[in-house]
Amino acid sequence: MREMSEVETALRGPEAYKVASRALELMERHQVWPTALNFELWTHYVADPDGALARELTRLISIGEPMTELVSEELAANYLPKARLNDQIRDAGDILSKELEAVAKAIQNAQKSNAAFGKELAGATKNLDKSTDVEAIKVVVSNLADATRRVHRENQSLESRLAESTSEVERLREHLEQVRREATTDGLTNLANRKAFDEELDRACAEADRHGTPLCLAVLDIDHFKGFNDTWGHQTGDQVIRYVASVIGRVAAPPRFAARYGGEEFAMIFPRENAPVIAAALEEIRVEVSSRMLKRRSTNEDLGAITISSGFAERRASESGHSIMERADAALYASKRNGRNRVTAAEGMPASANAA
Repeated sequence: MREMSEVETALRGPEAYKVASRALELMERHQVWPTALNFELWTHYVADPDGALARELTRLISIGEPMTELVSEELAANYLPKARLNDQIRDAGDILSKELEAVAKAIQNAQKSNAAFGKELAGATKNLDKSTDVEAIKVVVSNLADATRRVHRENQSLESRLAESTSEVERLREHLEQVRREATTDGLTNLANRKAFDEELDRACAEADRHGTPLCLAVLDIDHFKGFNDTWGHQTGDQVIRYVASVIGRVAAPPRFAARYGGEEFAMIFPRENAPVIAAALEEIRVEVSSRMLKRRSTNEDLGAITISSGFAERRASESGHSIMERADAALYASKRNGRNRVTAAEGMPASANAA
């Protein structure tokens, strides 16, 4: 099964219009209304025909299940990552609301008990001032003792409820953090995904402006990857992508930031580092990747070596993330044009090439 990130990449590539056209054709054949949700479901069906969503749609069609709005919503909730994320956040919100409601009720009960105890104490004080009878004083003291025990029990109950809620809220926090990580992580490589990269680039640019520190951005691409995929298949291609990602990940220790930008392309952010350091890091990645002879995991066949090209750009004062990305991309394409398997700095390119 292809990862959902791979499907998203396919829907933004040269084949996207064919996928969309085929999806509409199938929707019309099976009398599925072309709503936005149905279109998303069926484009995923076409882009990933062996995936879990496609298998379930095929099963429903085979048993003559009508594609109602309810069925579509259930499919989206089970198989589309955005819908699953929304469901998880909504469920966490529901649990948190119930916890807060329970805590509020426990606090209310404790407040009532404390108020009643205050009245009991005030009444006892008056009775003690007025009475000198030993038996009457014993009754007052006994009542105070009972009231004190009641308040103590309520306070213990409140403490227990607060401890349980604190534990539950911490569990929810950890769960939502896991959900957040999953939503910003590429499923194939475990690097950050494009969404996370775009957010981190905006944050890094703002920090560089705030502190007046340098920032570099690099784009890396596996050379001749389409031909490799066509020869050896997507599964072996995925192994290559994972291998390259592992090399990049080792070099991209924090505060550096690496992401799979799409398909066989990766991007890296280098905060507070200058061009010579970035060039050395990219060269380290290039040499390690190209020096390893790869084998096909399933058959142990020799796949040969692969190479990567990269380009990087130093951020100019107040330059936007989009602009620096364009210059890094231009440097990457220069590496491709000049023979591949090399590192190119945008600052070393002719002005016309930088502007392209």
